Amino acid sequence: MINDIELRRDCCCFTGHLPEKLQSSASAIQGALSGEIDQAIAEGYTIFISGMARGTDLWAADLVLKAREKNPSIQLFCAIPYDRFAEKWPPDWQTLYYRVLTQTDDLKVFYPYFTYAAFQVRNRWMVDRSSRIIAVYNGAQGGTRHTLRYAEKRRTEIRCIRDCV
Repeated sequence: MINDIELRRDCCCFTGHLPEKLQSSASAIQGALSGEIDQAIAEGYTIFISGMARGTDLWAADLVLKAREKNPSIQLFCAIPYDRFAEKWPPDWQTLYYRVLTQTDDLKVFYPYFTYAAFQVRNRWMVDRSSRIIAVYNGAQGGTRHTLRYAEKRRTEIRCIRDCV
């Protein structure tokens, strides 16, 4: 089913920094994400794609699952850069990761092994299918910046949560 997703007006994806790069508290970021997700749902978005990284992606996925409890038309898809992605994470992050995976509507794994290319392929795939991207961004170099630049080139609507103290 996830392979059938084409660019959809009702599809939204997420990008954002890993927790160690964030300046704001986890609760502040989660509150802002919750507001953006609620707004997207109110505007007709029903499909959400998470890249499943620690921090923004997993928090957003968890919030989408909570929203789905109230609205069963909501769908969550997980885009995983490579097999065994969470294998070396701390236990609390692994717990959240695997809990989300057990509740997802479908998932896609891009590579069977670690490679930096997997992240770019995953990020572009998510943006190519979404009409909106919700980002947590503080201006730092890295994957979030590259994903946002790609979204700009694709003319994808960007809703940016500014991460600053």
